[in-house]
Amino acid sequence: MLVRSATQADIAGITAIFNHAVIHTTAIWKENPVTEDNRLTWLAARQASGFPVLVAVPEGAAEQGSIYGYASFGEWRSFDGYRHTVEHSIYVHPDHQRLGIGRLLLARLIDEARGQGRHVMMAAIESGNEASLALHRQFGFQDAGYCREMGTKFGRWLDLTLLQYVFEDSMP
Repeated sequence: MLVRSATQADIAGITAIFNHAVIHTTAIWKENPVTEDNRLTWLAARQASGFPVLVAVPEGAAEQGSIYGYASFGEWRSFDGYRHTVEHSIYVHPDHQRLGIGRLLLARLIDEARGQGRHVMMAAIESGNEASLALHRQFGFQDAGYCREMGTKFGRWLDLTLLQYVFEDSMP
């Protein structure tokens, strides 16, 4: 498996993975699918802000677009004081889950954040998503908060677990 920076050629795969999560899961608290143009705008904004957008593809894939998963981070909040903190997201194609792809993407995101001199990575995970919570805890993310009934989807209230990874060696 190869993890590389996303390009515009990856948008169809990124959009398909995103929309599957929107329609079928509580990983994204959004109820309506998005268009490829929406994801192109998102990709351009992330890249223009210096935030990574990574894709996991089969090694030796002849064409772009065979996306098994993708990940990115962006600002946690827009206030200046949070400029060293990022929030990340990782999504894996449903046919390729539980194969270590999320692990590869998270490891690379941590490296990217460290390389950018970030101090904290935040994860905001639906509290019932045990696989994602376990993955983050395996990487050293610590529980930072539990928020009851923060959102709704599929006709039920959803709880949110916040986890954080602190780069102890970073400087303000």
